Order: sequence, then structure tokens, then C-alpha cells
Amino acid sequence: MSIQAQPPRFRETLLLLTLAAVQFTHIMDFMIMMPLGPEFMRSFHISPTAFGFLVSVYSFSAGAMGFAAGFFMDKFDRKRALLVLYSGFVLGTLCCALAPNYATLLFARAVAGGFGGVSASVILAIVGDVIPFERRGQAMGMIMTAFSLASILGLPVGLKFKELFSWHAPFLLLVGLGVAVILVGRRVLPALPPHGHATAHDAWEQMRVIVTHPNHHRAFALIAALTGSSALIYPYLTPSMVSNAGLPESYMSLIYIFGGGATLATSPYFGRLADRLGKLKVFTWLILLSLIPTLAIANLVPVPVWVVLLITTSYMIFTSGRFVPAMALITASVEPRYRGGFMSVNSAVQQIAAGVATSVAAVLVSSDEHGRLVGYPRAGWLSLAMVLASVAIIRHLRVAGPAAAPGALEVEPAVESVG
Repeated sequence: MSIQAQPPRFRETLLLLTLAAVQFTHIMDFMIMMPLGPEFMRSFHISPTAFGFLVSVYSFSAGAMGFAAGFFMDKFDRKRALLVLYSGFVLGTLCCALAPNYATLLFARAVAGGFGGVSASVILAIVGDVIPFERRGQAMGMIMTAFSLASILGLPVGLKFKELFSWHAPFLLLVGLGVAVILVGRRVLPALPPHGHATAHDAWEQMRVIVTHPNHHRAFALIAALTGSSALIYPYLTPSMVSNAGLPESYMSLIYIFGGGATLATSPYFGRLADRLGKLKVFTWLILLSLIPTLAIANLVPVPVWVVLLITTSYMIFTSGRFVPAMALITASVEPRYRGGFMSVNSAVQQIAAGVATSVAAVLVSSDEHGRLVGYPRAGWLSLAMVLASVAIIRHLRVAGPAAAPGALEVEPAVESVG
């Protein structure tokens, strides 16, 4: 029986699983770089700063490509756009696996980041186009499980491949997975032709609408606040657990196993809860619950292992959970005819916010003579301020109404419409 002959809910689930697989490989490709740092520094004889460029070039390339894609993304069928972009990501990852020197690897990371970042924005545009708003929270929850799987499954398997073979092996594994996802995607993804307005609309005019509409400004501010608040904490989470909380390095993997395993269960649950109780309400509660582990992580002193795992797992549950209703609202804040370009720009804002926040954290945090991280509490308080700002921002976000006249957008006036 063909896929099209299957019941609609089955096709919807299969679509979401395929999109989650795309997201999984993209996230794993980014995360695998962190533990490979010492290996790259030895193999290519580079400094920690040079390795930092390998990590940051991925985000900045994704940001630049995301903004550029905003000009034309709505002119193409979403299925074709995703498959082409994802193929570019797989090719970039293959170049990473085969890179003979630092310069080549740096270029390959830029290629993988650029194509991978825009692919992620197309995924969210497809969810916004295909899944009704009343079920979009649950759909976003399923997509967000990609991060959990990358933490508890992708990262350990990738590192095991590196152990058994070499640093090239994790990237080759991702290439193999990527090819399989492309083959499945060709059959599973529905054709989503561009809206008639998008094909006839001038690219510069479309971008003007995307970047100047006040509702879009609120959506961009929301994703920047959420991403920036996390990027202030995540880069130094594991180092602080060792130097400040006294967690043995052999226990490091437990942070991701417990945290990833918990979010694998809670992200879909938060999505269903958001659809049932209201996305604004669930987002607000998750924000408030995330404040406690955020401050605890930034100010942690030596404590038992179980306390560390309780705090870090709670942090991952609530910080990943708050993205579920937030992304459902962000995808609904734009008309379908602008959604592809909007999500590309949104992805660019997200990547740039992550890069800037990581740089700010690097300025705030340093090591003392005993190896303890100092300045981390300041990063925690700044993260807290950004989190609270996101609550104020989201309360003014509106759900886009029906298609309006060219060059304008209609939005629902009632705050309750976002929930």
C-alpha cells in the first residue's frame, strides 16, 4: 500500500518522524564537535582558539545563509527545498569526514552549517504549513525530541565510532544516516507548492515585509531571548560541574544520558499540554520553573552526584520544554505565504543570538588559580533576565490572520489568540 493511501494521522506521524530525523542528524553534527576538540587539536596542531573557530563558523554560516535564504525560500516547493538543502548538508558533512587539514575542515564546517541551518528552518515552515495550530504544540514536541536523541544516542554512538576507528568515522556515520533520510524523505514528504503570491512577489519586497512587520520583530526578539539565555549557560555547563561542583569527569556522560532521556519523554508531553491548556500558559509556567535550575547551575558548589544530576536534568527538561510552545507560536505569527522566508530569517537570528551570547559568556567567565570557574553567576543572572524578558515579549505576539493584501499582514488583535 502506498503512503498516500494510509490514514491521514499515520501520514502525519510519518512526516514528523522524517523531519525529526533531519533535525537529529543536524544537531548531532553540531554536538559531535565538542568532545572531538582534543583530537582535532592534536591531529591538526591547532590552538583552542582555532578549534573555537571550527565550532563558531557553523553557527555564523547558518546565520548568514538563513538571512540570504529569506529572499527566495517561499518561491520553491518546500519538499524540494528541504531535500536540496539537506543534500548540501550531507555533502558538507562528507567533506568534514575527508578533510585533510584545518583549512579544509573549517570550510567544510561552514558548508555543513549553512545548509544544515536553513534545512532546520524549512522543517519548521513545513510543520507550520501542514499541522493545524491546535495540534502544532504536539508536533513541535516530537521535532524537539531530536535534541534528546542526539544527546542520549547520537553522541555516545558517534564517540564510540571515533574510539573504534578515528575522528573521521562519526562524520561518515552521519553521511550514511543522511543518505537514508533523503531516500525516505523523497517518499514521505508531501509536495508543498509555493503560494501563488510568493512566486510573483518581488524578493526585496517580500524581505521588506518579513523584516519590518512589528509582529515579526516580536517573534525574532523571542527566539533571540530564548536562544541567548541558553547559550549563556550551556557552553560552561559541563566544565562548571567538574571545576565548581566537583563532579568526576567519568560521570560527565550521565548529565546527557539523564537529561536527554528525560527530555525525550517530556518534550512531547509539553507539546500535548500546550495544545490542551494553551501555549502561552504552558510557556509561562515552563519559564518560571526553569529559573531555579538556571540559578542553581550558575552558582553550584561541591555537592553529591545525585544533586548535580537532579539540577542539570531539571534544567534540560524546562529549557528544552519552553521551546516547544514558543516555536508553535512563532510559526503561527506569520502568514503561510511568507513562512519559508520568515523561518529562514528567524533561524539566522537564532544562530547569531547564540554566537553573540556565547561570546558574552566567554568574556564573563574565567578560571581562578584553583581552576574554578568565576563569573559564571553573572552569566546566570543575565540568562535569568533574558528568560523573564521572553515572557513579556511572547504576551504581545499575535497569531497571523488570513492572507492580506500584498505587502501587508493581518494579525489577530486578542492576546488570547496566541494560546
